[in-house]
Amino acid sequence: MKIATWNINGIKARLGQLLYWLKKSDPDVTCLQEIKCLDELFPITAFVDAGYHIETHGQRGFNGVALISKFPLTDVVRGLPGDNMDQQARYIEAVATHPNAKFRVASIYLPNGNPTGTAKFSYKIAWIKRLEDHAKRLLELEESTILAGDFNIIPEVSDCYSAEAWVDDALYHPVCRLAFRRLKNLGYNDALRACNPNNEVYTFWDYKSGSWSKNNGVRIDHIMLSPQATDRLMFSDIDKYMRSQDRPSDHAPVYVKLT
Repeated sequence: MKIATWNINGIKARLGQLLYWLKKSDPDVTCLQEIKCLDELFPITAFVDAGYHIETHGQRGFNGVALISKFPLTDVVRGLPGDNMDQQARYIEAVATHPNAKFRVASIYLPNGNPTGTAKFSYKIAWIKRLEDHAKRLLELEESTILAGDFNIIPEVSDCYSAEAWVDDALYHPVCRLAFRRLKNLGYNDALRACNPNNEVYTFWDYKSGSWSKNNGVRIDHIMLSPQATDRLMFSDIDKYMRSQDRPSDHAPVYVKLT
């Protein structure tokens, strides 16, 4: 089973790239973030014609998450539980039924939170707390659970080309980094770092200041595995080549292979 996550930064702008990557990388389940369209405007036909099952949680012009799966998707949850007033489309969860196993997969687009000291940062912290609470409940199911997406958190110094450049940013804020560690302490395993303990593994390169050509990247896209999913872990890596495409997303796909 191959599960991937990719902040596509606009499904309309990068549909061709997504279809190319799906054919080349061949993931079984893909978690998308920032589709930036309403559900009814998502180009479902292009994926159904290719044999995929689709579930979306969209929003006009902003945010939006989706699941693309070779296998049927059931038990779909749209929106992160814990705040019925939250209108931002940042979370979708479903069970993907593989012939040999079931996997509960969530696509996450955690708030950016910048600038710190504002309502945007407070929203991010509250959202993280809701994610922690929900992640804890999911562990009680004792399933192979995968929380994947753009977490907008740089966990450690090694996940950033220059900690000094990000020290005042919400992505590197101590409160957010501590929250990421709490998620790991609950029992979730950081798959990409577990498989690349000493390697430079960036997933995001800003469009500005020649970040891509200078390799001034950060790691903010994560795949977190429950203990049951960790038992199946084989390998995790980044399809970095997608960041070098014409008019790319500023993120590269991250994937994990499970038995």
